[in-house]
Amino acid sequence: MTYDECKKGLGSDKKFYVKSRFAVCDGASFVQEWLQNGRPAGASMFNVRVVGTIARDSRTIDFQYYFTDFETTGETGALSMPITTKGTIPKTWPAGAHFTRGGNMPGTKTWAQLEALRTFHQTVNAKTGQGSGRSDVLFAVYEPAVSFTPPAPWKLNGDTGGTLFMLAPRWDAASYLPNSTGGGNPAKKGAATFSYDTTLILSAKPGAEERAEAQHIKTAFTHPEDTKPYMSAKKVPGQTVKDPLHRTVSAKRNDDNRNAAKKQCRRYWGAGYSHGGTRDCDEYPFASTYEGAAEHAYDPEVRKFNFSVKPIAKEDNQAGGLILKGFYSKNRILDGLDDGFTVKIIG
Repeated sequence: MTYDECKKGLGSDKKFYVKSRFAVCDGASFVQEWLQNGRPAGASMFNVRVVGTIARDSRTIDFQYYFTDFETTGETGALSMPITTKGTIPKTWPAGAHFTRGGNMPGTKTWAQLEALRTFHQTVNAKTGQGSGRSDVLFAVYEPAVSFTPPAPWKLNGDTGGTLFMLAPRWDAASYLPNSTGGGNPAKKGAATFSYDTTLILSAKPGAEERAEAQHIKTAFTHPEDTKPYMSAKKVPGQTVKDPLHRTVSAKRNDDNRNAAKKQCRRYWGAGYSHGGTRDCDEYPFASTYEGAAEHAYDPEVRKFNFSVKPIAKEDNQAGGLILKGFYSKNRILDGLDDGFTVKIIG
């Protein structure tokens, strides 16, 4: 993500902007009122934006800091004011993780020095083996922090710094995701992402290879009463971040979901629903999610039949499956309930 993309994405009022799970940014304005002999004499301000990016299949996150829009009015001591910049990691899950830092963070520089420097960066890398579970998942909080102190004899009215909000970084070494071996180097396997519920986009527009599947899901979203199996209070998940889908890599759970879906296709369209193998039983939520058709068998407390099935052309179903598989890989969607995603239908 470039500085201009970040600036445009943040606009004038957003705390953060997300381009992808591998490119996010945040920003803040710092305003100072200068006092001389206890009375206001002038004012100053500057903006800080931080762009976090992750190269493909990398465990290193690069945080690029931009100090811009320096302005003063009246009488101030701004030019010689020391400004300290830090990138802190106050908390990790699991606790006690260690990181390797790099880059050219300047520490403390005066206003005039930062205005001339404008940009610098910090890199953060987490080694494998510090996470939890079989996917070796490590979550952290990263906080860009800015503080400043007025040079004597000046004083400031109000805050003398603050922290910027940054989406939480995450590291994993999942065996079912890209770079699972690190090219033969265990210390480099896996990659980093930012923790963000991303969205799978499917097209129901004419000509889209997955159109039939997308149309099926759209009906499940907008007119669940028209879907099978019938359930009066049906509201399929995956439509909002408050009720997302979650990936499962369990072969048994995938099979159980497919079998439960096929059972309903046979129930409503008969044993010949496949039309000689030209149609598949399409199911939503997907068979590769915890919310699939067999969810009730694993968790009796969830609503039974809160899914939709429909025979569709085999080519459309397979095209949708390949798109989903690529989505999982590209966005490093983890198995489990800590990594959700939503679905959006266009057209």
